[in-house]
Amino acid sequence: MQQTIKRIGVSGGAGQIAYALLFMIASGELLGNEQDIALHILEVPGALEALKGVVMELEDCAFPRLKEIRIGSEPREVFQGANYVFLVGAKPRGPGMERKDLLADNGKIFVAQGKALDAVAPEAITLVVGNPCNTNCLIALKNAPKLGPSRFFAMTRLDQNRAQALLAKKGHVGISDVKQVTIWGNHSSTQVPDFMNAKICGKSALEVIQDRRWCEESFISEVQKRGAAVIAARGKSSAASAAHAALEAMKSLIFPTPQGEMFSMGLYSDGNPYGVAPGLVFSFPCRSQGQGRLEIVKNIEWDAFLKAKIALSEKELLEERALIQDYL
Repeated sequence: MQQTIKRIGVSGGAGQIAYALLFMIASGELLGNEQDIALHILEVPGALEALKGVVMELEDCAFPRLKEIRIGSEPREVFQGANYVFLVGAKPRGPGMERKDLLADNGKIFVAQGKALDAVAPEAITLVVGNPCNTNCLIALKNAPKLGPSRFFAMTRLDQNRAQALLAKKGHVGISDVKQVTIWGNHSSTQVPDFMNAKICGKSALEVIQDRRWCEESFISEVQKRGAAVIAARGKSSAASAAHAALEAMKSLIFPTPQGEMFSMGLYSDGNPYGVAPGLVFSFPCRSQGQGRLEIVKNIEWDAFLKAKIALSEKELLEERALIQDYL
C-alpha cells in the first residue's frame, strides 16, 4: 500500500531560518525516514529568484523522501493541501520603527496567510515562527474561522531551549537532566522562563542551584535577551537554533508527548486554567495527544514573584492585541 505524501508549507523560504529548516525537514528529521514529503515554499516576489537557488540545493541533496517542491508568492496556491505549516516569514523591525508599525505591517501578511490556509488547507497544523509570533499567530487564527484557534500555535521552544541550556550550565549537569522548563507569556523581552517549577536531576532547580537571586535576575534576563546577544555577536539574528526549535516544536505538536514530559507552546488562551485573559496567544506548559491535540498542564504553582512577572507579559499581549484590532 502506497503511503500518502505529507505536505509541509514554509513561508519566508529564502530567509535564514527557512534555509536551515528546509534541509532538516527534507532529510527526514520532522516525520522520519519512511514518510514521503512535499515542500510548499512561499516567498515574496522579490525573493523568488533566491528561493530558486535554495530549491536547486534541495534537489542536489537527493533526499530520498522529498518527492515534490512547490514554490510561489501566492499563499492560496502554495499552501494548497498542506498538512503542516511553518509561518517563518515576517517583516523585521527596522531602525526607528515603533511596535505598532511592526504589528501593522505584519498584520497584513498574517491576515492573508490565515485566510489562505482556511480556504485551501483544511487539515493544517500551523506553527507561527515569524515575530512578533504570538500576536502574528492571533491575527492568522482570527482570519481562519474554519480551521479554528486549535490549529494555530506560536513558537516559544527556542526560549525553552535557551532556558534549559542555561540551567544545565549553572547546575553543572547535562541538558537531559533538566526537565519541566516552562516559558510563560509572550515571545518577547517580557517572557517568563520558569525556574521555580523546573527540575534538575529530579529535584527542584532551586534546590540544586541554591541561588534564587541568580535565578530571578541573571537567569531570566539572560534568556529574555539571548536573541539580542546573538545579534550583537554575529551581526545576524538566530537562524540555526531557531530552525531547530521550530522543528522540535512541530514534532511536539504532531507526536504524543512522552509520559512525564511537557513543552512550552503559545496557544489560544480561552479556557486556560491559570486565569490568563481570554483572546490572547499565550505560552503555557503543554502536553500533546498527537496531531495538534494539546492540553495545558494544570496545577503548576506560581509564587508572588512569578505571578507578577507573568502579569507583565499578559499586559504586553493585551496592548499588542489592542494595536491590531482592525486585523482580527
